Amino acid sequence: MQTNKLTVAANTCPVSSYNEWDLLEEVIIGVVDGAMVPAWHTIYRAALPPDQDDKMNELSKLMETQRFPYPKGHIAAAKKNLEEFVHILESEGVVVRRPDPMNYGASFSTPSWKVLNGFSAANPRDVFIVIGNEIIEAPMADRTRYFETWAYRSLLKEYFQGGAKWTSAPKPQLVDALYDPNYKVPGPGEKIRFVIAEFEPTFDAADFVRCGRDIIGQKSHVTNRLGIEWLQRHLGDEYRIHVVDSLSPQALHIDTTLIPLAPGKVMINPVNIDSAKLPAFFKSWDVLIAPKPDSVPKTLYGTEVISQWVNMNVISLDEERVIVEKSQESMIRALKDWGFKPIACTFEDYYPFLGSFHCATLDIRRRGVLQSYS
Repeated sequence: MQTNKLTVAANTCPVSSYNEWDLLEEVIIGVVDGAMVPAWHTIYRAALPPDQDDKMNELSKLMETQRFPYPKGHIAAAKKNLEEFVHILESEGVVVRRPDPMNYGASFSTPSWKVLNGFSAANPRDVFIVIGNEIIEAPMADRTRYFETWAYRSLLKEYFQGGAKWTSAPKPQLVDALYDPNYKVPGPGEKIRFVIAEFEPTFDAADFVRCGRDIIGQKSHVTNRLGIEWLQRHLGDEYRIHVVDSLSPQALHIDTTLIPLAPGKVMINPVNIDSAKLPAFFKSWDVLIAPKPDSVPKTLYGTEVISQWVNMNVISLDEERVIVEKSQESMIRALKDWGFKPIACTFEDYYPFLGSFHCATLDIRRRGVLQSYS
């Protein structure tokens, strides 16, 4: 596969990242301090497997009227995982930045709705997408996460003063018209549909992955067609967004479905995506089929809170080094077979905070320039 370098010069801007695999130099890592179980919303029922309904019915009623902090034991265990992760990154030469503390137990409202509490700053990948020297704040569909960007404001201002672009997509109203209150998970053979409508543009940044000029995105329970269209218009003709169809009725973020690991190498979920319907430019790439996960993600309050395929949620430090969960031995073997150098890190105790390595990071600077891989 050949790549064509565009005439984009490297600069001294503190923010510069065009893909998922150039040499990682600086990254924001999430924090779990003060985390709250997100206030109940229709999105959560849509994103959970049907066999979780009985467990969630009772819990959801409580979550509508009561605040649930994450258990102290969960927070302590996740922080220990984060310490190991940060140590590995810094040992590999990566600068690690962290968001500021916030009170996630505080209630907040707009003229149309209110929620009891927020969530956390565990997963910056959900909230922001970095395209070149620009950080874009996502117009998230989850009311609980409406003010999640605030934890990163000191970093955003620093990067802006250093020369980065800082953009916020139109802040959505998130009124009831955006959501289908009667949504039911499609049965076998039924067309995949999602809980959000096309009332206004919404997307989570984690529904996109970057391959230089080519960006792959998906519709989900938080990302709609208008959100994808807004991002494409904003980026302009220099970039192309390719939309793939998730086969998962619980689709929520693309990074357990499709992850580019290096130029010419993309890993896909054999259950959630049809390999015959990938974007055309992947025809010249090695399409790597992710192995089945070796362990089931841990739960919170007796419910499944993250994709069974979280073993795919890895982060590349460069074209060879990939950080992967230590217990996922099948994934470690597969990465070695594919020519990578996996770095094992204990991270299972982070799963209850709705993410793994890719979710928990936002790569601010990677040493590379804008290229076309198609």
